[in-house]
Amino acid sequence: MKMARPERRRQPLKIGLVGLGKIAVDQHIPAIRANRNWELVAGCSPSSRIDGLRCYTSMEAMLAEHPDIDAISLCTPPQIRQALAKQAIIAGKHVFLEKPPAATLGAAEAIRELAQLHGVSLLASWHSRFAPAVEAARAWIADRELSSVRIAWKENVREWHPGQSWIFSAGGSGVFDPGINSLSILTHLLQHTVIVRKADLHVPENCAAPIRAELEMVTDHGLPIRAEYDFLETENQTWSIFAETLEGERLALHKGGTLLELNGKVVLDGVDAEYDGLYAHFHELIRSGRSDADFGPMRIVADAFMIGTLLPAPAFVE
Repeated sequence: MKMARPERRRQPLKIGLVGLGKIAVDQHIPAIRANRNWELVAGCSPSSRIDGLRCYTSMEAMLAEHPDIDAISLCTPPQIRQALAKQAIIAGKHVFLEKPPAATLGAAEAIRELAQLHGVSLLASWHSRFAPAVEAARAWIADRELSSVRIAWKENVREWHPGQSWIFSAGGSGVFDPGINSLSILTHLLQHTVIVRKADLHVPENCAAPIRAELEMVTDHGLPIRAEYDFLETENQTWSIFAETLEGERLALHKGGTLLELNGKVVLDGVDAEYDGLYAHFHELIRSGRSDADFGPMRIVADAFMIGTLLPAPAFVE
């Protein structure tokens, strides 16, 4: 009797990184190198270099030298992402967009349409949705009727975004750059559309984007949601979402979705592996010929800017 041949494992997909800043070094490179389904071939940046990685000054040069690259991860500031995504998609490459997907909703939608036209997979990555406690929280909420939700997302911009002046430029989103992570969790937890009713945006006199924000929101089914964002918190940094049910049950997601409390008791305290999950998801999308391009969190931020009250704040000095 003939022995069945072992199934041959598919070759890893080859990927290139565009933008070699902090997020690429801290998250993307370790996650890619830890996944046997990916091979990190090269990276590009006008100025940065990574030891042990072939680096180029432009994506054109990188693709010319490595035409067999299958996918591109765009880790640049969002203001330049549409042009780079267009170039990659036209070249037939699958595209991973770091969050937020682009500087505007129109740019994000143009990227999505172009990916559909050229038949490549697109991932608008919301890494916080892959935090270890998020799915457990979603399952708990699905069986209950909520009475309120509150978000407290407060961190020190000088610690987490040192020297990243783009974040306070037009299109950089300011405090919503981290704050959109909470909105990506929120829109994943809830089944109904979130509508912004009121937004107070505190903009430093030397910046184009807010350094603090308070939002009053509601779902189309009447669930009230309040969010507070602060980029100047140094004493008690927090990345938390709180929910209460009509029966008085309480849920709290802390540490950006890593720790889950139910009725004051910790039931899950996981290990951060968000980007590992993202790259596994991206690989599966490509192999199955699909895309995942949800711009819901970005739409909430855009709505906040549309109806928000701009309030003056002191100049921001790095």
